[in-house]
Amino acid sequence: MAETSPPSDPITVMGAGLSGLAAAIVLAKAGKEVHVHDIRADSGARFDGDFQALENWSMDEDFFDQLEAWGFDATSFKSTAFSVVDLIHPDDEITQAKSDGVAYRIVERGTSEHTIDQAFKRMAIEAGATLHYKSRISQKDADIVACGPKDTSAIALGEIFHTTHPNHIAFQLNDKLAPGAYSYLIIIDGVGLICTCLWRKQKKSDRFLNETIACYQRLYPEIDIHPIKRVGGKGDFTLNGNYTDPATGQHYVGESGGLQDFMWGFGMRMAVWSGVLAAEEILGGTSYDKQVRRHLLPYVRTSVANRWLMNRVGDRMFKRMCVNWMKDQKRSGNGLRWIGRLFRPTLFKRLVFRMTSPFMLKRGKGPTRPLRLPFRKAKARDNWEQSKEADLAKARWEAVRRGGGHVSFASDSEGEAQEISAISS
Repeated sequence: MAETSPPSDPITVMGAGLSGLAAAIVLAKAGKEVHVHDIRADSGARFDGDFQALENWSMDEDFFDQLEAWGFDATSFKSTAFSVVDLIHPDDEITQAKSDGVAYRIVERGTSEHTIDQAFKRMAIEAGATLHYKSRISQKDADIVACGPKDTSAIALGEIFHTTHPNHIAFQLNDKLAPGAYSYLIIIDGVGLICTCLWRKQKKSDRFLNETIACYQRLYPEIDIHPIKRVGGKGDFTLNGNYTDPATGQHYVGESGGLQDFMWGFGMRMAVWSGVLAAEEILGGTSYDKQVRRHLLPYVRTSVANRWLMNRVGDRMFKRMCVNWMKDQKRSGNGLRWIGRLFRPTLFKRLVFRMTSPFMLKRGKGPTRPLRLPFRKAKARDNWEQSKEADLAKARWEAVRRGGGHVSFASDSEGEAQEISAISS
C-alpha cells in the first residue's frame, strides 16, 4: 500500500478510465513503474461509443489548455467544438445560446481509435505504463483507486442513429421527458444521439426515451433517424469525507472520489484533474487531499446545492431559467455568462449546501466516508402513458432490434456490464 511502499516500488492503479490513465501518464513520464488494472476488456468499454460533452463554462481556463499544461495531447482524440447550442424550453420554444468562445466540445467515449478513452490509453502506453485488462485486483492493493461508480443515483437512456443532418447540438430542460434533469440531441458527422437522463426512479423507463425521441422529431422534422443501437448507463454521485485514505495513503480519483457535477453529471474535467493531482503528490508534490479541497471540492459542493434546487422545481422554473439565460445573453452578448454563474461557487450556494446536504445525502460505508445521493422515488406526475408518436419511435427501434440492433446498458457494478434493473422494470 502507498503508505508503506518505498518510492522505488511499482505504483498500482485500479481502473483504466480517464482518471486512472491520467495519473498513470504523469507518473510514467516521471520515470515511475506503473501498473494499471481494469476488469473490463479495454478502456472505454463501459460507454459503448456514446457522445459526451466537455463543457467549457464552469471554470475560467479552457479545459484543452489545461490538458496541454498537464502534458496531455488534446489533438490525439476527435473533438467537435460548438459555440452555438439550441436551448429547448419546456414549452418547446427553441432559442440559441451563443458565445465567441467554445461552449461545448463533444467527444466520443468507447473503444474506437478516435475516442478520448483510447487516446489516453495510447498516451499511457507511450509514457511507459503497463496496462492489464481483464485483471481483477483487490482494492486494498491499489495506490490509486479509479474504478468508477459503485451504486446508482441516476440513469441515462439513449438511442444512437445514422442521419444525413449536419452537425448539431440541442439541450432541453423538461421535467416530463427527463425528471429533474435534461435531455439532449447531438449529431456529429452523420451519427446522432438522443438521450434523456432520469434523476427519479421509474417504471417502464424506456417510455421516457421513446417520448424524448418523438419530441425531437417533432421539433426537428428535417432530421432523419435510422437507429443503430440503444445505450444507457448509471451515475453514482457521492461527496467523500476523505480523498486520501488516512490509514493506507490510497488516493481516490474520478468517480471513486465523488468528483463530478451533481447537477448535470459532467465529470471528465474533474476525472483527469484528480488523476493529475494524485500523481503529483506521489511524485513529492502537495497533498492530494488538500489540492482536491482547494481546486475541485468547491465546484462539487456548488453542484450539490444546484441539484437540491433542481430536485424541487418543475417545468415552470425550468422555463424561467431558460428565459433568464436568454435575457442575460441579450444584455451581455455572451451566452455562457449566465450558465457559468450557475456553476460557480458563491456564498449563497455554500449556505444552500450546508443547510440541505444533511437531508439529501446518505452516509455510505468505506474508507472515504462517502455521502451518497440516493436514486429518488418517482413523483405522481411521472405516471403517464407514452404518445402515439412515441409508440412509433418504439416500433421503429423494435424493427431494427429484430434485424440485429442491440441494447447495451452498462451498470458497472464492480465494473461488470449488466442491464440496469430499473430500465426493464
